[in-house]
Amino acid sequence: QVQLVESGGGLVQAGGSLRLSCAASGRISSTYAVAWFRQAPGKEREFVAGMLWRGGSTSYADSVKGRFTISRDNAKNTVHLQMNSLKPEDTAVYYCAADGPLRIRVPLTEVEYHSWGQGTQVTVSS
Repeated sequence: QVQLVESGGGLVQAGGSLRLSCAASGRISSTYAVAWFRQAPGKEREFVAGMLWRGGSTSYADSVKGRFTISRDNAKNTVHLQMNSLKPEDTAVYYCAADGPLRIRVPLTEVEYHSWGQGTQVTVSS
């Protein structure tokens, strides 16, 4: 089982930036997939960005392409989500998720992930 802890959320003005971090512990290997989802009030949880832990494959929701970047720090077992040019519609609780082993692509739906963090709030003011 993999344990995930998010950090880095907060309040930022539109146009600003935030970097979220997800610290992973437990039996995570290079064949895992990790992803960020978000859930705004009254809306379903949606995929934001994901990658294979070993690198080389990333996926982004159309709404964040060109603004958000997912990356990992292998030495610290941490995944980051760099969010630039933030918009009020990016306001949500952001969750880190992981699944594996033996993933060869990045899953895009929440039902495919079996390890979740507790979430971190991101609020973008206009």
